[in-house]
Amino acid sequence: MIPGANDRIRLGLIGVNGRGKGIASGLAKMPECEITYVCDVDSRALEACLGLIHDITGKTPKGEKDMRKIFDAQDVDGVVIAAPDHWHVPAAVMAMRAGKHVYLEKPMSHSPAENEILLRAEAEFGVVVQGGNQRRSWPNVIAGIEEVKAGNIGKVHFAKGWYTNGRKSIGTGNVVPVPEWLDWELWQGPAPREEYRDNIIHYNWHWFRNWGGGEFLNNGMHFLDLLRWGLGVDYPTHVDSIGGRYYYEDDYEFPDTQMVTYQFGRDASMWMESRSCNAGPVEGLYSGVGFYGEKGNLFIHGGNVYKIRNHKGKIIKEIKSSLKFEDGNQMNPSEALDAFHFRNWFDGIRKGTRLNSPLSEACISTQLAQYGCIAQQVGHSLEINPLNGRILNWDREIARLWNREYEKGWKPKV
Repeated sequence: MIPGANDRIRLGLIGVNGRGKGIASGLAKMPECEITYVCDVDSRALEACLGLIHDITGKTPKGEKDMRKIFDAQDVDGVVIAAPDHWHVPAAVMAMRAGKHVYLEKPMSHSPAENEILLRAEAEFGVVVQGGNQRRSWPNVIAGIEEVKAGNIGKVHFAKGWYTNGRKSIGTGNVVPVPEWLDWELWQGPAPREEYRDNIIHYNWHWFRNWGGGEFLNNGMHFLDLLRWGLGVDYPTHVDSIGGRYYYEDDYEFPDTQMVTYQFGRDASMWMESRSCNAGPVEGLYSGVGFYGEKGNLFIHGGNVYKIRNHKGKIIKEIKSSLKFEDGNQMNPSEALDAFHFRNWFDGIRKGTRLNSPLSEACISTQLAQYGCIAQQVGHSLEINPLNGRILNWDREIARLWNREYEKGWKPKV
């Protein structure tokens, strides 16, 4: 069913620990939708989210631990997928096949091959899919990008992004019994099976290759998306990566320090700097992007703000967020910013409004992050076909990293 312009969109939320719980809180306050199902394999997270939604709305959604039951449900129009990365594409494809519209948290996929699967599924099943790189809907970020595109800082040939954090060691995990509150078999789902260890659940799965993509895919994708959007580029022609795991000796399987450079033919170049264990500002910001133009430079903060400096370093324009706590408005500023992106998805479902982050765009930005991960692992530059994003200097190791292994019976198919 395609909801009418005035209908509330009925949602199933999949993955409600951490980011997913924050999403649930914001959606529960939006009059355009109704949360009818909540799904999580952690019974504690499930119960907590059901209670949260009841406290906000006075209604309690149905709770499930197996997302496939939500895809079969008749009282669900769309699903929000905030499960771990290894679930993103298999879950999205199952949802699309069932006729559900999809909001897919970043990154879009676990491997480049999965981006192609997603796009085929979208074309085949004809549903509305919004990528979860929500800054594409933040008003001041949009305004900042429009300043770049309008030439207000002159022609831009170079841009850079950065994300820094002060994460601690995840230690060395021990094989222990699976907690009674967790369905470990369902949590693993499409990923090849591993024994349960005590340093994986919940957030640390990001740092294991079987389930996550490291910091560069986790947070780098947001800023790569802004860079690509502002420069007006798609696939690069050349990618290099340097870095390593420098700060701790533990189970972390990705670099904690990484610099990836991208060349877009003769038109433009950019780099992305990721430091997980060394928090410190770049251009005065702990995360953000900078566009370096012939007449000035424009910087977008990790939030909903931007500023322009001339070449002498003087700030000539600064736009700050006007979002604040208001009487009668339950949403905090962060939820209100997310609401812009969800509302755009709802309008795409009900009215055919153009999406701010269509799947085609979000998959390219995800793949840029994946190029960085692949270049780092293989230890050499990647040459890319800018027309289709395929790696030209293909070898056996790149072929292995382009795809991923699935547990038998779980490979997504269109």
